[in-house]
Amino acid sequence: MSYAHLHLHTHYSLLDGANKIGSLMSHVAAAGMPAAAMTDHGNMFGTVDFYRAANAAGVKPIIGCEVYVAPRGRKEKSAVVSDDYERAGNNHLILLASNMEGYRNLSRLVSQSYIDGFYYKPRIDKELLREFNKGIICLSGCLAGELACAIGADRDDVARKVIEEYVQIFGDRYYLEIQDNHLEEQKKVNQYLIEIAPEVSIPLVATNDCHYLEHEDHEAHEVLLCVQTGKRLSDPARWQFGTDQLFVKDGATMLQAFEQTPEAIKTSLDIAERCNLELKFDEYHFPVYKTDDETPLDEQLKQKARAGLERRLERLAAHDPELDREAYRTRLELELQTIIDMAFAGYFLIVSDFIVHAKEKG
Repeated sequence: MSYAHLHLHTHYSLLDGANKIGSLMSHVAAAGMPAAAMTDHGNMFGTVDFYRAANAAGVKPIIGCEVYVAPRGRKEKSAVVSDDYERAGNNHLILLASNMEGYRNLSRLVSQSYIDGFYYKPRIDKELLREFNKGIICLSGCLAGELACAIGADRDDVARKVIEEYVQIFGDRYYLEIQDNHLEEQKKVNQYLIEIAPEVSIPLVATNDCHYLEHEDHEAHEVLLCVQTGKRLSDPARWQFGTDQLFVKDGATMLQAFEQTPEAIKTSLDIAERCNLELKFDEYHFPVYKTDDETPLDEQLKQKARAGLERRLERLAAHDPELDREAYRTRLELELQTIIDMAFAGYFLIVSDFIVHAKEKG
């Protein structure tokens, strides 16, 4: 049985991920995997590089992100823990764009995490997820996820509430994520999810939270974490993952690790089938100019440009009575037609708004 990695970090997970995209795609393609996801921490910086490299290698690219979910809302700028199951930091959650609508919503979520949710990390919250979830597939996350934290604290009531909340948001686009990283905490989480999955009718999906390419790369990854935290390898208190299993395992290795739950391997392929995002790089993608005026954008541009020209001609004519006004008008019409033929009217109207606003602000 084949397999698709859906929880995978590239070097765009800054000072955390050690997978260079080129070698990563060569590895994935050589392993015969049909698809792979990019889920970097809190950003989508690698989207274009990953998408192009995957296509070039014959691998379906899945664009995603491991987002940080603020436990008490993105507006709360505090790390105070109010309950035994809460983390001092943010909850991790895997989001995958299944189509263009999902990609736009994921981009919006990540952008908002920096604009109004940033507190040490770019953060979103469930309010944003409720608003921008269409086209997005959600995996419950690693040990730093809200669900795993509740399970680890033996809070079955909270775990069930978390599952219910995310099902309300994502419906059948929500999956319970299990991993095999040899950590005791993970084994506890896995067992709970395996037992509850049939009861709540939510599929299990196996992931590996890949941070580096090969098993032997874990030592180099430890060095990378030391660079991130400013610690030395000799420091016993330094931050470390506590496992050497976060490499890009092949399908056979994953199937062996989850031989008791082979359906979780198949689910990775099912999710990959659901993800069909196509990015086009040979087309213009301008923002939509929204206005209450029902006049077509081409006509709005003509009206503004012609009115602006006439104002300028009046000023010029005051100093040059012999001014050839028709020459200016003819040139304007030629330029307007060129802009309209290229479908740039909306772009020019947006730029006009920027300029007017800037002038008003001095």
